[in-house]
Amino acid sequence: MGLLDQVRDVMRRKHYSIRTEHTYLNWIKQYILFHKKCHPKDMGEKEISLYLSYLATDRKVASSTQNQALNAIVFLYKHVLRIDLGDFGPMERARRPERLPTVMTKTEIGRVLSGMSGTYGLMA
Repeated sequence: MGLLDQVRDVMRRKHYSIRTEHTYLNWIKQYILFHKKCHPKDMGEKEISLYLSYLATDRKVASSTQNQALNAIVFLYKHVLRIDLGDFGPMERARRPERLPTVMTKTEIGRVLSGMSGTYGLMA
């Protein structure tokens, strides 16, 4: 049984959703391909850190995407390979984009409401 089949088997025994299974398998494949098809049991914290830094700096993924990749890799090592991972050391973390709240002023609300009539004006 291949490594990805083992991952699939463990995920199904743990009743993970099929979408989570597909997502984790995809991240694990990308991780292995990034390291030129080296088997994960021959890699460790350093290689994981390099891959996650690559996602943040070169691919510029969102922090939630980087965390998803990390969760998939940690699942692989913890539940399939049964290897305890230590500290990942220095790694570039993806940053959450700053979001400004979209709030209208009282004047803007008044202009919007004054421009509405009929049923829509009544509802507003």
